[in-house]
Amino acid sequence: MGPPPEYAALRRSCPVARVATPFGAPAWYVTRYDDVRKLLADDRFIRPTINDWPLDADAAARGPGLVTMMELEGPRHAALRQALAEPFSVRATRQRRPALRATADRMLGQIVADGPPGDLVRGFCEPFPLLVMCELVGIPYAERATFLAAADDALGALVTLGEGRDATHQLRSYMASLLERHRRAPGGNILSSLVEASDRGAADEESAAGEESAVDEESVLAFGLSMLVAGYRTTTMFLANAVLTLLAEPDRYERLLRDRALLPTAVDELLRFLPVQNGVVILQAREDVTVHGRTIRAGEAVLPVVAAANRDERTFPEADRLVLDRRANPHLAFGRGPHNCIGAHLARAQLSIGLEALLDHFPRLRLTGQPPTWEDHSPIRSPLTLPVAW
Repeated sequence: MGPPPEYAALRRSCPVARVATPFGAPAWYVTRYDDVRKLLADDRFIRPTINDWPLDADAAARGPGLVTMMELEGPRHAALRQALAEPFSVRATRQRRPALRATADRMLGQIVADGPPGDLVRGFCEPFPLLVMCELVGIPYAERATFLAAADDALGALVTLGEGRDATHQLRSYMASLLERHRRAPGGNILSSLVEASDRGAADEESAAGEESAVDEESVLAFGLSMLVAGYRTTTMFLANAVLTLLAEPDRYERLLRDRALLPTAVDELLRFLPVQNGVVILQAREDVTVHGRTIRAGEAVLPVVAAANRDERTFPEADRLVLDRRANPHLAFGRGPHNCIGAHLARAQLSIGLEALLDHFPRLRLTGQPPTWEDHSPIRSPLTLPVAW
């Protein structure tokens, strides 16, 4: 379940490596922590949409790209981040913790009622973060069958480029219709607030200051698409991988069972240790950039490999060992710079609350003899099933 062993070799001898992506377009792999950290915040790079890179003859015919918060730049991105600062703040996340725990307890209680064995992915790791995101953002959980498959195609577009691009129109259409529903019938959620802010900005569009600072419709759409594509899925994957990692060596689970105060540092160590994504961040150079003597030409793509950077022994002693009480832990799981994950506080809360609830409900949780199942053709690595007993 760890990152490919080639990452360590690349860090040692070829930290900037030219590679061919699965669909044939060349790119540069960057694997050392210091380099990845710098690149993630380097304004000489932009994040292209899955429709914009790699370019091909059909690019113009595909229409608007799948623009999420990761691809927004400049004043529009800054205005959206400012509008979202409070809903995703430490204070707001702290206030949501009791509701998060109640949701986790309800789902785990149903698993208990159904009796062992159980599948933790289907019963908890998948629905828990998804329901939390839907209720907070204003995406109907009951409509998940409408967007889940397309969202996963978009998230896995580094390998399934065609499927990812085909999903763009479906996701944009769904989110546009959802925003219109929030416009007609506002609710107490983030999308309704953003739609209201967007409409206020449009009404005041003659003001130059308003144009610079207001949230516009496309920005709201970008936020909604971010939530559909990655706002919950990375948390589901981390949670499933974390549980599997703890249960694979039961002493780890037992240690957290005895010492709950260890959970915050354990969560960050799991975030560092688990290679959920192997090279799916894509940056495109605005100009020629030199890294370790290699020239990355304007227009070329760089893949800063977070999973490799988080295992760099230059930054993390015993980098390939899970150290649940690791104190100095500047991992890059949530990115860095202007596009760092705005939901980092919420993600940490979901992971810590989810694990704590599991410990409370299942002190004797263990893996069964039936192995988990995996998706073998994706860079996104997490179990599709996780059979457990208790």
